[in-house]
Amino acid sequence: MTAARPAAGAPLLEVRDLAMHFPVRRGLLQRTVGHVRAVDGISFALAEGETLGLVGESGCGKSTVGGLILRLLEPTAGSVLVRGRDIAHLGRGELKPFRREVQMVFQDPYASLDPRQSAGAMVAEPFAIHSLAARGEIRDQVARLFDRVGLRREHMQRYPHEFSGGQRQRLSIARALALNPRLIVADEPVSALDVSIQAQVINLMTTLQRELGLAYLFISHDIAVIGHISQRIAVMYLGKLVEIAPRATLLAGPLHPYTEMLLNAVPIPNPRLKRKHQRAVASEVPSPLNPPTGCRFHTRCPLAEARCRSAEPVLREVRPRHHVACHLR
Repeated sequence: MTAARPAAGAPLLEVRDLAMHFPVRRGLLQRTVGHVRAVDGISFALAEGETLGLVGESGCGKSTVGGLILRLLEPTAGSVLVRGRDIAHLGRGELKPFRREVQMVFQDPYASLDPRQSAGAMVAEPFAIHSLAARGEIRDQVARLFDRVGLRREHMQRYPHEFSGGQRQRLSIARALALNPRLIVADEPVSALDVSIQAQVINLMTTLQRELGLAYLFISHDIAVIGHISQRIAVMYLGKLVEIAPRATLLAGPLHPYTEMLLNAVPIPNPRLKRKHQRAVASEVPSPLNPPTGCRFHTRCPLAEARCRSAEPVLREVRPRHHVACHLR
């Protein structure tokens, strides 16, 4: 657990040996013939007011991690502690207070918004469900949230289809803020937006964090975006964490070959500039239904040795606050 702890203080969120194995069923009787190991025993922690970026290719399990933390999924194994309380196995009646602590911003703002409700009604709904304000005060509370996320108060009467993509994501953020949470899980919150709008949303989230003391688990496949907003970065591959380090440390000196691959995929505006890491990596991703033995990255790694194919590396600290799961480091 020390590998994934923040620098100091008791963590707001702590994930211990978390696993999610989805059964694969076939045949007339729908018998289970295997399991997709979407998340396969990961541990990390997140401090109050901190942003931890979780990065990896599509299919690595990072969005599943977000769903497990929000209790949208029931974990196969492991625990999720919020302020020291394990929420992974809470009953439905016990989840309501937890929902006020942790909220989510989804990738597709249009799909996560009710097209039949006005913007104001959607943001007002959490106040009513959790009895946070009197009926006459809710509209004023909603109006203040619209101001905070950069939406006009007259937009409260609009419906989702009348907003742009960036405005919809601002609306999603306003709805997430309604319960005054301490942690927001942001699952690819800017990947569906234009680059210029991405910057605006990231700047908004940074400002809200500074003003409200929010903690973020920021999930993305784009390590460049992760690098703009995170204090620490966790790299995930085929259900496992392979590297965790402070942002500047990881971006300047990645230790895992997979992290190098992600950095190599970031476009460089000036073609005359050379990349720091030039190693070629095979592009075919193994199936999470039957992951490779040993190090899961060995089938794509240009540095793989015999032990990489037989023994699974342990995530360990090789430099101060820099942890990596690689036999060669």
